[in-house]
Amino acid sequence: MSWTDFSIKEKQDLFGRRLLLVGGKGGVGKTTISSALALEAAEMGKKTLLISTDPAHNLGDAFNTSIGGKIKSVYAHLDALEIDPDKEARAHLERIIQQMKQFVHPDLYAEAERQLRLSANSPGAQEAALLERICREIEHGLAHYDLLIFDTAPTGHTLRLLTLPEAMAAWTQGMLQHDKKSSELSGVLAHLSPKAGKDVDNPLGEPEQLATAEMSPRSRGITETLLQRQRLFQRTRRILKDPSTTALLYVLIPEKLPILETQRAVKTLQEESVPVGGIFVNRVLPSHADGEFLAIRRQQEAQRLQEIEGAFNRLPLFKVPLQPTDIQGVEQLRSVFKTP
Repeated sequence: MSWTDFSIKEKQDLFGRRLLLVGGKGGVGKTTISSALALEAAEMGKKTLLISTDPAHNLGDAFNTSIGGKIKSVYAHLDALEIDPDKEARAHLERIIQQMKQFVHPDLYAEAERQLRLSANSPGAQEAALLERICREIEHGLAHYDLLIFDTAPTGHTLRLLTLPEAMAAWTQGMLQHDKKSSELSGVLAHLSPKAGKDVDNPLGEPEQLATAEMSPRSRGITETLLQRQRLFQRTRRILKDPSTTALLYVLIPEKLPILETQRAVKTLQEESVPVGGIFVNRVLPSHADGEFLAIRRQQEAQRLQEIEGAFNRLPLFKVPLQPTDIQGVEQLRSVFKTP
């Protein structure tokens, strides 16, 4: 089925959700599909925010304008935002350092800051910072827009973000255990984790009711800061797992590696109860394309399309034709779902 075969009612059902996340292997056309969907939703009257979290931002190219890190109107009813993961990680670190100075003894400032700056290069640090920003953008966006569409990072990053990476819980534990000699901080850790620290790798467990009254202002501040972050993640997790609110749409092209990677990604997401709303098969050769070379490509493509239909037979499949030129600007975005 092509996207143009999708009825108005079916499109309204999809755009009736509040949050769409468009994922897939790098280079399969996520930004083009995200942008075309956002444009169509806006033309249907939905106040829409399109957000890119892919380090290789292309939203500006798609709309033929510069966008950057502040929300910008790119069309009637359509705003866009590009989140730079590296910049976000640096800003996140600076916020943590400023918070740390409220809670750490002045004699420990220099060492604590040194440790925090070293942690910025650790595995998962960027994902942790980006995750928190995404959570906040979701909360802000749902309060101000009819529809949020995320043009997400390539598949591996998407999975880490959507399943709420353990890196944040590990970072939290490390922060609380910074001063191992402090029995009070150990008490904070025990309060934060229902099994006295045994399941701190799970950032999603419901926080216990904390008895903070007997803590010092410094320790109480640490506890409340971490609880706020934990609750933010919990709220986002509930949104991501609500099929009436959220759908993840995967983009692939009819080639072996993207098919295999998408199968693994969809399986993992479904195991995490993240609702997958459909698959966009991008760059399908138009029937009128001719020539011996294209005939060979079409023969292989037919086999791959058959594999896709078999692998994702329980999900809506939308075939998107290969366009004769690069997609740039509103008029060309309008043509994405039409056979050239």
